[in-house]
Amino acid sequence: MTDLQEFLQAAAFAARKHRLQKRKDAEGSPYINHPLDVAAILAGEGGVTDATTLVAAVLHDTLEDTETTPAELATAFGPGIRDLVLELTEDKRLLKAERKALQVSGALRLSVRAKLIRIADKIANLRDVTHHPPAHWDLARRREYLTWTEQVVAGCRGVNPALEGVYDRVLREGRAVLRAGPRA
Repeated sequence: MTDLQEFLQAAAFAARKHRLQKRKDAEGSPYINHPLDVAAILAGEGGVTDATTLVAAVLHDTLEDTETTPAELATAFGPGIRDLVLELTEDKRLLKAERKALQVSGALRLSVRAKLIRIADKIANLRDVTHHPPAHWDLARRREYLTWTEQVVAGCRGVNPALEGVYDRVLREGRAVLRAGPRA
């Protein structure tokens, strides 16, 4: 199987797994838009061409947010992809505050590939929180989210200057937009 075929297989797999899910934005966008966006950020803005990283980016939320099992991922995409997705998977049994703290404290221990995906994920989420936030998020919550992503990304730095520069720009833009007003 070529890298492109594997990527397309992963995109189709993720689309099936996330088919009934929506994003938290007011429009209720299809969830699959997010992992595809993360892969597009990696490839387009980060210059990442590593197929393993791009495939894992598309699959990065399948274990956390769907009924997909690690064994199923390993069967479909191999143990390397499974392990990379596991590295990025939060334990939903923990309280949200604990999961967020673990993302900050664990960022330094991530592999290079996982750090790349984590940065791209935060870029995608920052853009959404800035321009298409969940309807019930007030300005304070949106600002807190931006600050938290900065703490997570601090532990991921040193892997891709281009991607880190995009994150910094998106964070500055987000802060400027949120300073401007309620539904900016």
